[in-house]
Amino acid sequence: MQGEMEDKCGIVGIHCNDESRNVASFVYYCLYALQHRGQESAGIATFNPNKGLNYYCGMGLITDVFKDYEIQNLKGNMAIGHVRYSTTGQSRLENSQPFVTDFDDGFIAMAHNGDIVNSDVLRKELIKDGYEFKSDTDSEVICYMLKKEHHDNNKNIIDSIESVSKRLVGSYALTILVNGDLYAVRDPMGIKPLALAKREDKFILASETVAFDVINAKYIRDIEPGEIVYFEGDEVKSYMLESAGTCKISHCMFEYVYFARPDSNIDGINVYESRVNIGRQLHELYPIDADVVIPVPDSSIPAAIGYSRASGIPYGEGLIKNRYVGRTFIMPTQEERELAVRLKLNPIKDAIKGKKIILIDDSIVRGTTSKKLLDLVKEAEPAEIHFLVGCPPVISPCFYGVAMATKKELIAANYSIEEIKNQLEIDTLGYITLEALVEAIGMPKEDLCLGCINEEYPTEIPDGLEAETYYKP
Repeated sequence: MQGEMEDKCGIVGIHCNDESRNVASFVYYCLYALQHRGQESAGIATFNPNKGLNYYCGMGLITDVFKDYEIQNLKGNMAIGHVRYSTTGQSRLENSQPFVTDFDDGFIAMAHNGDIVNSDVLRKELIKDGYEFKSDTDSEVICYMLKKEHHDNNKNIIDSIESVSKRLVGSYALTILVNGDLYAVRDPMGIKPLALAKREDKFILASETVAFDVINAKYIRDIEPGEIVYFEGDEVKSYMLESAGTCKISHCMFEYVYFARPDSNIDGINVYESRVNIGRQLHELYPIDADVVIPVPDSSIPAAIGYSRASGIPYGEGLIKNRYVGRTFIMPTQEERELAVRLKLNPIKDAIKGKKIILIDDSIVRGTTSKKLLDLVKEAEPAEIHFLVGCPPVISPCFYGVAMATKKELIAANYSIEEIKNQLEIDTLGYITLEALVEAIGMPKEDLCLGCINEEYPTEIPDGLEAETYYKP
């Protein structure tokens, strides 16, 4: 459910062996395609052999942060970029990425998608060693750990990443710029997506393949869990972490349900087809007699199409989304808060009034947004409301980079489905089952992270997220 669960982050990296090239504009367009993954801040870092590292970050959407002037000043043939929604760390400029710090006689810049479960413990160790933190993100923790391994133990970057990876518990997809060298890393469980493409003389790394499409780059492959990718001249080089193959593969289920754009492919699975399949599975579970199938835009549109195709019930738009609404500020009164909800979605009354509607949404988390949504729909006076959900009940928080809720805030962790239905005051409430979701995605259950719906997490989760923990083999 949009508004109850926030997006992760999007990362980009571009390598070009021609030192005369400038690639910042390509990073910009890739980040534009990944804007759905984070709207709090954006940043780009580039490397030019003559001018060294240049970077610029700002708060807001990519179009707010970067104008022609900023892009033109980011000269370089190597670059990384980031769009952010905060998971670990507050929403402030200091937490924007790429994170940059000195490294040998130059600089290191890093863009991170994910969340490190044991970052507090690692941060405290680094502070004892004299490191001063500018932000409260776990991305800065990783950066300083790499710096420490390199300086204290005289290790090269690959060996430093290997050593640091053994201490990290959680999820991470990284693009790292060390002076004129670009590296990409994916955690051994593969929780966060990362893929590789090529356009002419440029290699591109990005969180989703849609970033490649927008610059007309040709997809090559997904980065393997536990893989480090780097470049020597015009060749792609690969190094597998020692932990690769020893950890449970745990691709994030929510990429297919909600996070990724439907025109992306994640780890060989087409997101659009997965969501259409979710709709088909919902029809198998809930073959309801109705007049129209309506999605909650935008992420539930393919699922509604899938239900409509399977059932023969017409697909219809009943809710219009205002796509120009960003983040709404905190309203002081209840009346103003209700107005903020209406800014984002508005029902088409003539499409709903007097009809038996099947309303399809991607998920219910806290339940507060669903209640407001359904209140809007009820104002249009439908004859019946059958609310179907493309994700099983969310009963536990995510610890790997999804800003969701605490367990006491999760409605399905505290009430039965029948109780939730009664609270929402609707005719039907139907969740997809875990088995049906896995079949819809088309990936083996054992290769998915499903911790938020079955509490079977791929790593140990310490009480209060304070204790040191390690990957389960």
